[in-house]
Amino acid sequence: MPLVRFDMIKNVRTPEEIGQILSITQETIINNFNVPIRDCYQIVTQHERYEMVIQDTGLGIERSDKVLVLSLTSRKRKKEDILKFYKQLADNLSKASLVKPNDLVINMTFNGDDGWSFGLGEAQFINGKL
Repeated sequence: MPLVRFDMIKNVRTPEEIGQILSITQETIINNFNVPIRDCYQIVTQHERYEMVIQDTGLGIERSDKVLVLSLTSRKRKKEDILKFYKQLADNLSKASLVKPNDLVINMTFNGDDGWSFGLGEAQFINGKL
């Protein structure tokens, strides 16, 4: 945990580029949210161009076919850590020439310990296994 979902347009990136995006995102999560290395839950969904309408809420941000929508579900995080995460992820993906900052949209949703089961029909945060 966190659970990260990546939505992107099909046939715009190579499998290697997608792998790099996932790796950079996980590194950025580890650096900002102090999670263990193997605490990695990532799901990629690729869509036809017509299935993604990602505008800019009136901010004048231009998007390309390389738009990436990242949805992250996690325990509550500190505001300053969230802001650092947004900036660092945009910088890291841009430096790697994978996603321009104007093409990165991030949504965070927070839940509590009772919102997670990592398998075996158990709530490991509640039963003390985590």
